[in-house]
Amino acid sequence: MSALPATVVVARHVPHGNILQRRALQCRLTAPQGLRECRTGSSPVRLLILINPIHRGENTNAHMEPAQRSNVPGGNGAITSGPVRGADVRAVVYDKYGPLDVVLGVRDIAKPVVNDDQVLVRVHAASVHIGDCFSVRGAPFAMRLATGLLKPKHGVPGFDLAGQVESVGKNVKQFQAGDAVFGARSETCAEYACSAQDRLALKPANLTFDEAAAVPTSALAALHALRDAAKVQPGQKVLINGASGGVGTFAVQIAKSFGAEVTGVCSTANVNMVRSIGADHVIDYTQEDFTQGGQRYDLIFDNVENRSLSDCRRALTPVGTLLLNSGTGAEGFELMVRLVKPLVLSPFVRQTLRRYLSKPNHRDLVVLKELVESGKLTPVIDKTYPLQETAAALRHIEHGHARGKVVITV
Repeated sequence: MSALPATVVVARHVPHGNILQRRALQCRLTAPQGLRECRTGSSPVRLLILINPIHRGENTNAHMEPAQRSNVPGGNGAITSGPVRGADVRAVVYDKYGPLDVVLGVRDIAKPVVNDDQVLVRVHAASVHIGDCFSVRGAPFAMRLATGLLKPKHGVPGFDLAGQVESVGKNVKQFQAGDAVFGARSETCAEYACSAQDRLALKPANLTFDEAAAVPTSALAALHALRDAAKVQPGQKVLINGASGGVGTFAVQIAKSFGAEVTGVCSTANVNMVRSIGADHVIDYTQEDFTQGGQRYDLIFDNVENRSLSDCRRALTPVGTLLLNSGTGAEGFELMVRLVKPLVLSPFVRQTLRRYLSKPNHRDLVVLKELVESGKLTPVIDKTYPLQETAAALRHIEHGHARGKVVITV
């Protein structure tokens, strides 16, 4: 009879007390149970074959003691199927949509392998966004058009990283092993991540890895909004709604670097912080509604969308621009109306009402690096969480009052 997959338990001796760490894996056996030595990654281990080869249809858990079942990767006593791959790395993973605390967990996944055009980064820090909350929950449902209709396509949260280059593909010319980099890509809440070289840049010399990880996606969103979509000019009056948030804190500073007169809108607790990063005026939304005052703005960059379209238009100059960057305050059909209505109305009014897309690229990451190193741009970090507390980090973001960025240390 040909060899069939058999379950083995690897007993790895650990210094300090001879503690045994056990983990289950799949292999092919041609010899009966016994003791043999092999390698997992770079470390020799001894395989103690505890059971006979498993025949199809048998319950693998039935051959294992409860303590052994509970230590199998994946939890719930389930043995991971499939062949053994290369060295494993730790990552935050979700295999299905659902509540953050239920579906998110830290476990081993296969270490990514670069293709000819990619860079392998040893991740030191990552940052997370409200989009990660949507992706994990699979809601609003429209998100699933990008993340997978019935189950997640990717299953590792995180949109930004900072770390060191471990290896590069043969076509990569911009980076080499050992470079400290930062960049924007998905699936970064893991010890390693592969990235296209165009989504990375050398890390700003004056930032730590934690600080650098806070920059890419949110700062690029602010840069693309103000420079490309709104084309902010010196002397223009710019209002930023949500000035204390991830994108908002960068937007205040970037608008100031363009020479604009900046007004930030935030809560009472964040007034001093928003003023400290460069806002000329700060409106406490608990005390004043910016759409009801007498001031008119050349640009309103709205990261919250908690005011009606007509209210925001009233706060614009006759030819001002309303740039929208949220739409999250609604669901279903109401969400679609909120997303589309400004685009339909804009051609029929003198004011410009629009949304925009931000696509990460190397050239603009270098722009951000230069702004940071010149002292014109500084990330504001609200909280830092270890990898195993990523669910708590996302809950904090989901509550809607994160002050600047939330960072995951890896």
